Amino acid sequence: MQKTIETERLLLRPFRLSDSERVAKLAGDKAIADMTAQIPHPYEPSMAIAWIETHQPAYDEGRSVVYAITIKGDDNIIGTVSLPSLNGGLGVLGYWLGVEFWGNGYAYEAARALVDYCKEHLGLRLLEVSHLVGNERSKSVINKLAVTYVENKVVAVHGRDREVCVYRSEI
Repeated sequence: MQKTIETERLLLRPFRLSDSERVAKLAGDKAIADMTAQIPHPYEPSMAIAWIETHQPAYDEGRSVVYAITIKGDDNIIGTVSLPSLNGGLGVLGYWLGVEFWGNGYAYEAARALVDYCKEHLGLRLLEVSHLVGNERSKSVINKLAVTYVENKVVAVHGRDREVCVYRSEI
């Protein structure tokens, strides 16, 4: 069973199907799709339901771990932090926050907590993370996590080629 993770200001908990409307609302903001490689625009509640339904089976198989980010005292999600790929000690970090929650340090706080938890409990030894070129907020989170820049590469994002900065470090 996936455990809840607590930080100074946040509670990271497993998603529930009842979060799907909120996920669709937050992730459905075009600014989120523009800054992420995996979130389409528009983003519908049915997409959120399908996504949430993948979490527990993937966690049970040790392939990934996904958390809803909430502010302590308020069960409404503000975003997500995850290792959508976890294999042989290598975890690929992903995260997004609703636009209204940007600039408060929540992404770093959640990512740090998840990395520390997965290192201690899930065998995480190597962390990889990337951001689209121009996503300075994500770059700031990665720099605070002290993950080492490796290279830029071009990937297909929403049907077109985009350049991403790739980081990787032992933790």
